[in-house]
Amino acid sequence: MQPGPVTSLSSASEYRVIPLEDNDFGVRLEFDTRDINSVLRICRDNIGSILEAFYAAHGLMLLGELQQMREQPRALVELSRLFGPEVENYRQTLTSPRFFHQSVDEILVLSNAPPCNHPPPPKATFASDNHSGLPLRFPHQVNWHTDQSYRRPPPDITLLLAVETPPSDQGQTLFADCTAACAALDPDRRRQLESLQGIHAPSWIGRSREAVKNHTPVLALLPHQLPQRHPLVRRHPVTGEPSLYICEEKQMDYVDGPVVGLETGADGAGARLIRELLSHATREEFVYVHEWRTGDLVIADNRNLLHCATWYDAESYTRLMWRTTVMGNPGEEYHGE
Repeated sequence: MQPGPVTSLSSASEYRVIPLEDNDFGVRLEFDTRDINSVLRICRDNIGSILEAFYAAHGLMLLGELQQMREQPRALVELSRLFGPEVENYRQTLTSPRFFHQSVDEILVLSNAPPCNHPPPPKATFASDNHSGLPLRFPHQVNWHTDQSYRRPPPDITLLLAVETPPSDQGQTLFADCTAACAALDPDRRRQLESLQGIHAPSWIGRSREAVKNHTPVLALLPHQLPQRHPLVRRHPVTGEPSLYICEEKQMDYVDGPVVGLETGADGAGARLIRELLSHATREEFVYVHEWRTGDLVIADNRNLLHCATWYDAESYTRLMWRTTVMGNPGEEYHGE
């Protein structure tokens, strides 16, 4: 459901909520000021209406022209706390030090520059017939995922700030609306999926589809590496709407899954189902392509969106992104965990 046009939700006309152009989900939050402290004040004063717009837009919101955050990184954390009760401290969650922000423990750094040295995904070698010129649909894009689905409970919301970017036609991020994708399924098919669980696992523990196809030895796992089960259809704890909850083949367990109760392995019935659902959820009508500009902040709901990074020329350009992760409301499925 696309949010209706809203010119202002503030009596002082300090900000506007505008649907993303040519897209069926997502909104842009625009301010009459670029001062980051004023932006934070406006958000705090109007957070109820802002959250209402965020969830009505299926959990995708864009804030632009926040370059000042680079000099005030704590502002990103303050804004993040408005979207949930807990912001992850990456120095306490077994994150590799190369991803640490130099002064703010709640910010994860993603960059091809040292010390992070996080490379871009491979470049697609085929043309696309969609308006963006990018291949969107799985399996042509293979990096579709939701952040940290291998945790239980998984995080609620990701905030991603563009600090330094390549040209806007490179390094885009794709977002897929899994609420709309779920609603588009045949009702009988959706009811079948509601009884199934997917098994999610970190990509680096040797249980991905590729690892199983290559007969990688199955290793003993540490407690924090154990795969986690999540429903294939999650009901959103705020909106109550059902959504597909699936992940790329690197982030699911093909040793014992990827679907509980279905044939295991790289080409079993479970694998075929995940591929079918990924292909369905990433159809062009469910996908938004974000072309980054420095100062853009995208807020995305992991509970009902997939996202996917795309290639950029890492030899010519630096891409520097700051990420925060918000937790605290995963839904009744995870009560008490």
